[in-house]
Amino acid sequence: MRIKHYLENADVKLILAASEAEAHKHNWVVSIAVVDDGGHLLGFSRLDSAAPFSAHMAPAKANTAALARKETKVYEDIINGGRYAFLTAPDVDGLLEGGVPILKDGQVIGAVGVSGVKSNEDVQIAKAGIEAFYKQHP
Repeated sequence: MRIKHYLENADVKLILAASEAEAHKHNWVVSIAVVDDGGHLLGFSRLDSAAPFSAHMAPAKANTAALARKETKVYEDIINGGRYAFLTAPDVDGLLEGGVPILKDGQVIGAVGVSGVKSNEDVQIAKAGIEAFYKQHP
């Protein structure tokens, strides 16, 4: 039998706080979502002045990263490479860079999705939150 790790409420708060700190450091206004391994929302933050659309995209990116078990940039690259049929995938909304899975002992235990600035900056914010988690749980 395998042991399943999961994100606790304190972990979600830590990830959100570290992600917010990274965004504030650069004066970026974004929305940040943390989901569990099934893509279910555990925590969310929409910074002051963040675009309303970012509040939709951040959870979608996190959901896709968790369910796919990979960064959402993979799907953006597939679509940009000409495989437009992928846009018809059922129940998948976050096909843009900015969703990053959280791994523990080789298992995906959740994901962070960020939306509101350039895609690579969204990822930078998400990874800052995930790095804070890894410092607490090496």
